Amino acid sequence: MRFTSFAIAALATAFMSAAPATASEVKIYPYATAVNYCPAGLQPVVLNGVICCGTPNVHQSYQQVMRHPVKRSVGYSPFCKPGEKGC
Repeated sequence: MRFTSFAIAALATAFMSAAPATASEVKIYPYATAVNYCPAGLQPVVLNGVICCGTPNVHQSYQQVMRHPVKRSVGYSPFCKPGEKGC
């Protein structure tokens, strides 16, 4: 009986100490907009795809993060012979 209560207390302590670590991993992005309907001191933010009011903890905006990367085109190489494979 004594071991069980000790184990439960140890597990509860472990979960409570892990909770702040997981909360700090959530990225809150600022949402770039021209209007701000949030209360004073807050700004529009995106949390898991939902726009709400808050304080961002990431410097990039949500639009910048969701932008697709630019693909570079493969250009002509003057060192390849016409018809050569892999150029």
